[in-house]
Amino acid sequence: MRSRYTAFALGLEPYLLQTWHKNTRPPALNLADDESTQWLALQIKSTAKTNEHSATVAFVAHYKIAGRAYRMYELSEFLLVDGLWFYLSGILMDAEKLNIVKGFA
Repeated sequence: MRSRYTAFALGLEPYLLQTWHKNTRPPALNLADDESTQWLALQIKSTAKTNEHSATVAFVAHYKIAGRAYRMYELSEFLLVDGLWFYLSGILMDAEKLNIVKGFA
C-alpha cells in the first residue's frame, strides 16, 4: 500500500498498473492529466489477512487540489499471486464507516 501511495504521489503510472491485479486493472490511469493533485500523507489505519491469499488495508490519504485539503478514506483489497501482492479493488468510505468496519479501529 505504501509503495502504491508513493507511486501516486510521484506519478509513476507504470508501477501502479504493474501492481494492480490483471482482473481489475484499467488500461490507463492518465496521471499526467492530473497535475493539480498534491499528495501529502498516508495513514494506514489497519491491515487484516482475510485468508491465505488475500488481505485488506484501511487507510486515509491526505491530498490537496488547488490549495484545498481533502481526505480519502478507503478499504482496499489485495491478492497474493506467486509471492507478490496485487491491488484488487477498493471501497471509498467516510471516516465513520471506516472506523466501524469489523477489525478496523
